[in-house]
Amino acid sequence: MYLKRLSLTDFRAFSRLDLDVPREIFLLVGENAQGKTSLLEAIYLLSTFTSLLTSTDRQLLNFSLPETGLQVGRVVGEFSRRDGMHRIEVRLIQEPNGSNGRTRFRKEVLLDGTRRKMSTAVGSLNAVIFLPQMARIIEDGPNERRRYLDMLISQVSPPYVQHLLDYGQTLTQRNALLKQLWERNGDVNQLDVWDGMLARHGAFIMRERIRAIREIEIEAKRIHFDLTLGSEVLRLDYQPAFEPLSSPADQMALPVTVVPDRSALSEAEIEAGYLDALKKLQREEIARGVTTIGPHRDEMRFLSNQIDLGNFGSRGQGRTALLSMKMAEVNWLHERTGDWPILLLDETLSELDTQRRADLLKTLSQCDQAILTSTDLSMFEPEFLKQHKVWRVAGGQVSQVGV
Repeated sequence: MYLKRLSLTDFRAFSRLDLDVPREIFLLVGENAQGKTSLLEAIYLLSTFTSLLTSTDRQLLNFSLPETGLQVGRVVGEFSRRDGMHRIEVRLIQEPNGSNGRTRFRKEVLLDGTRRKMSTAVGSLNAVIFLPQMARIIEDGPNERRRYLDMLISQVSPPYVQHLLDYGQTLTQRNALLKQLWERNGDVNQLDVWDGMLARHGAFIMRERIRAIREIEIEAKRIHFDLTLGSEVLRLDYQPAFEPLSSPADQMALPVTVVPDRSALSEAEIEAGYLDALKKLQREEIARGVTTIGPHRDEMRFLSNQIDLGNFGSRGQGRTALLSMKMAEVNWLHERTGDWPILLLDETLSELDTQRRADLLKTLSQCDQAILTSTDLSMFEPEFLKQHKVWRVAGGQVSQVGV
């Protein structure tokens, strides 16, 4: 899979940009705050329809647009995959909403000229992105890790996106009913319908997470072992808020972290267990007015030699673990879809030692297309620069340069 052409209109610092993208390793060089990262962000937006760098998608619109009236930003990509050429477009629309000066924001997605639901078009173009800010996946709260998992799995499983949406809506309705039952002392049997729906959607989400984490861990573990010269073993510890594995009553707790294997569990088994757990917690959840277990409270931890990197790992260890994950994602997406994803690396080489840079650049050769950004071309060997195109980004403009 590779991106052939990228067009931006009123996106971030770019008022207008049309770029033919080489099918190879592609270097973007320039000073900070010139638009290099925004180009990577735009491509990833075409893959997942969301940004990793903003708290609200409104911030993706060009800052020079007028504050009032209709505002439209567009990101368009023409790309090739095994079944031929395709065109995908994301429209960012802010429009007046009433006569009191209020506005509303919405996104539209078009695939091959036809408007599509995001849940059915996500993953049409696959991409793996590595940004310096991604350290928060390990360092911050569980919400960051859930988001990371959801965005990754969504690229290979459109049904997963729909189940996420349905689960979220069901969770909102169930929580509202829990509060109502506590305040009005209503009939608890009203929860049965919502419990069933929550268990069905939740079981699908959990089964997909179990599968994805297990598959990615196998590849990431191998890569991480090589990157650390055999000194560290990486594990991914999925900690579901509802534990579908039954534990023997006489099982003793161990002083080290043991990662359970849930891969043999079926979706039906998870659903039945989740539904039973919701029934047992019914009285407690009514009193609290909130659903206390389920995928919305899942956690995943990164372990190196059984040490939790989020709590005790160094920044260098965390970045190496993330690099291992990103390289594993490339292989995992290829295995699941049959196409190599586009690899997007923002200032990645600057924080790697010589050996890790060489390992990363070797991995890039497997992809149909990889786009790197840098403020300093001295990070690259002269021979490498001779073999690949270099483009300069400055003030929202992109131009090819000689090296």
